[in-house]
Amino acid sequence: MIEIKNLDFNYPGSKKKVFEGFNLKFSDNRIYGLLGKNGTGKSTMLYLISGLLRPKRGTVTVNGVESKMRRPEMLRELYIVPEEYNLPNLTLRQYVRIHKDFYPQFSEEILDKCLNEFEMPTDINFKELSMGQKKKVYMSFAMASCCQLLLMDEPTNGLDIPSKALFRKVVAGNLADDSSLIISTHQVHDVEQLLDHVLILNGSEVLVDSSIEELTEKYEFGYRNADEMDESVLYAEPSLQGNAVVARRKADSAATTVNLELLFNAATMGRL
Repeated sequence: MIEIKNLDFNYPGSKKKVFEGFNLKFSDNRIYGLLGKNGTGKSTMLYLISGLLRPKRGTVTVNGVESKMRRPEMLRELYIVPEEYNLPNLTLRQYVRIHKDFYPQFSEEILDKCLNEFEMPTDINFKELSMGQKKKVYMSFAMASCCQLLLMDEPTNGLDIPSKALFRKVVAGNLADDSSLIISTHQVHDVEQLLDHVLILNGSEVLVDSSIEELTEKYEFGYRNADEMDESVLYAEPSLQGNAVVARRKADSAATTVNLELLFNAATMGRL
């Protein structure tokens, strides 16, 4: 679906390149977690994919169309939820009437279902909402667009703990079967149950590009006492339960759930 080739990018007025000679591919029908330290280009990548930013060199294509061209056939199948935004002083129904025709598969039924799952009313005036409530509405509209590609930048920022659980329910229950979702986030525990694939970036270096299945086949995540630490351990952190570890999975060991925080720390420390 998405192919990035020989990408160079820096912001105007800055000599520091966010990406240089960068290459990456995203496949169809997956939920990606896009992880990286602050300033490693996660948000920039989403804006390049959507065509809101343009490469200095190289190409970013979505279904064979260069994103910088922002052609209607690409834009009608792409929806981005930025980390920060302002909604106009409208009711939700006014907003829907203005925008839904841009998205041929838009579903008001899915919109109402997502709002209900977020425990939000459907009779909404944006000016009366908190920032967290606005985010729930914006994400509900994104799901209702039924686009082939959804991009979300830090979607759980500003949500309280119960709402983060509702976010996972909304995405899992309403993402169209033929859609892909790329989530850029620091809040890894908020999304790790949703993901099919993990990308960890360090600027122009891709530290991890693996499916959840591949990660569970290759690594074991868990806790070990000091006398259980052996050569299979790749990375460890002390904790109240013992040492939290990422280890090479042994042939006779059971699969474990991926701990994204441990995986991220191990990758950025060069331990994988």
